[in-house]
Amino acid sequence: MTTPTASVPTVQPPAAGPGEQVGRLPLFSLVVLATTGFILVAIKTMPAGLLPQIAAGLDTGEGTVGLLISAYALGTVVATVPAISLTRGMRRRPLLAIALVGLILANAVAALAPTVAVALVARFVAGAFSGTIWGMLAAYGRRISPANQAGRSLAIVSAGAPVGFAFGTPLGSWIGTTFDWRWSFGGLSLLGVAVLVLVITVVSDAAPAPAATRLPLVRVVRIPGIALILAVIATWMIAHNTLYTYVAPYLRAGGSGLGVDLTLLVYGVASIGGIIVTGALLDRHPRPLLHGSLALFVGVGVVLLVGHASAPAVLIAAVFWGLTFGGAAAQLQAALTTAGGENSDVANSFLPVAFNVAIFAAGIVGAGLLTRTDGMVLPVVLIVFGVIAFGVIAFGLTIVGRRNAFPARL
Repeated sequence: MTTPTASVPTVQPPAAGPGEQVGRLPLFSLVVLATTGFILVAIKTMPAGLLPQIAAGLDTGEGTVGLLISAYALGTVVATVPAISLTRGMRRRPLLAIALVGLILANAVAALAPTVAVALVARFVAGAFSGTIWGMLAAYGRRISPANQAGRSLAIVSAGAPVGFAFGTPLGSWIGTTFDWRWSFGGLSLLGVAVLVLVITVVSDAAPAPAATRLPLVRVVRIPGIALILAVIATWMIAHNTLYTYVAPYLRAGGSGLGVDLTLLVYGVASIGGIIVTGALLDRHPRPLLHGSLALFVGVGVVLLVGHASAPAVLIAAVFWGLTFGGAAAQLQAALTTAGGENSDVANSFLPVAFNVAIFAAGIVGAGLLTRTDGMVLPVVLIVFGVIAFGVIAFGLTIVGRRNAFPARL
């Protein structure tokens, strides 16, 4: 049983920041926050597109270079929740600026690293600052936006992630291949400096949650709906990341003749469409949107399993994969923000932790399965975990989530 103080407080409309009008969406500020998300994703995934170049530059193996992604994820998992908890009394703009400075410097150290050991430490630190930023972006965007456009603001802020997946890593790979891998990392640090300047000079500030409404960390987890949302995040992300990480073995086993680059490009572009759909529907129909996204997501797994040898079928599945998963982060952040109320910063800090734990778990699940069978098992994993996520939502709506985790309207 939860105490009365753990109930979901009413989220008050945010005060207008400098240069913003009450009732008008602060579009430019939200785009800056979305660009921050783009940088976070691009920095995280950059080594995946430059394994041979980084390995040669640091005189190590490609397997060791892959640990640069793991180190980043580990930093996010370790630092996010405590960092958000300890900074809850800070105003949002100074906190974001400080975290961006740390991220930029850590990424610059990785770009200049003389050894792989230095690069690994720098990546861990970058991941820690990244988790701090991820934990606050959604609630920050919502606080500087009109209350009646909360879903649209979350969709805009969340758009940076799929754009980063779709274009950030391929662009970084091209720069690193054409010039040098260090330029790819350095370019992201320069973009980070530009975003930092805009955050300081343009983005509206937001006050922290009132001290009287800040619950202890453990009690935030116990707010009705939070645990259910985190369970959906974990299962949905495992379903997605197992296939995303090991899409090459699937395509090779399926016999469609498609390459990883084209398949993931189609997915990435379609995921931007998913953000647009989410932005249009999230405020008024969050529950049907989430149901429909997961149901179609499971359908993607079925098409990939049955039509594995057909290039058109796989590409169509990639389109729907992007459409259904592209808005997932915004939908789940909206659910956490609504359930967390005045404690939404801490509630949202669990999202990058759940994401990165799922990424780690997906890697283990996929690697274990591929040692015993081929890539055709991966759509089965997507279907099974997608169905589990859908079942968790159904259970939540029946038991506790109807008014908290998955409301009919935001």
